[in-house]
Amino acid sequence: MSDLPHTHTGLGPIDSVFRGIVFICRIAAGVALVAMTLLLGYQVFGRYVLNDTPTWVDPLSLLLVMLIAFLGAGIGVYEDTHLSVVVFRKMAARKIRSVMVIMTDTFLMIFGGLMFWYGGQLTLFKWNSLIPLIQWPEGLRSLPLTICGGMILVFSLGHLARHLLGRDTRTDSIE
Repeated sequence: MSDLPHTHTGLGPIDSVFRGIVFICRIAAGVALVAMTLLLGYQVFGRYVLNDTPTWVDPLSLLLVMLIAFLGAGIGVYEDTHLSVVVFRKMAARKIRSVMVIMTDTFLMIFGGLMFWYGGQLTLFKWNSLIPLIQWPEGLRSLPLTICGGMILVFSLGHLARHLLGRDTRTDSIE
């Protein structure tokens, strides 16, 4: 957890909770990546050595890709490494930059909240359907979207709170 590009402080125990969430998500994404690699290796082995392709590997691998991508996106918002265009913020005066940072954090909060809400609705709606070949709930496909939306919502709220309290350590947000 010490390899973060900057240390988030200023929110006390909330920062510790955020760091814990990010740590757990990194572990989950790493395990999912290793599992997906092993599964795809097994699929190739089954196809070319055993001449019996395990068809269940593809839908399971797609679930793992969703997990890896969405957990990574949530972590990216926390660490401020997500895709963002900062050239205009860097050119702007400090007060304008502050307004731009507040707007960005607010838009990300709204976006994360919408992902969380509608992802949750989709997850609940699809939960009783089964994914073909693996017979797992279809709602698992949208569960990473829901989790990521929640992460984006709370991490953006934390960034906004730090900024408004004057404790923002993001390099493009402050001078």
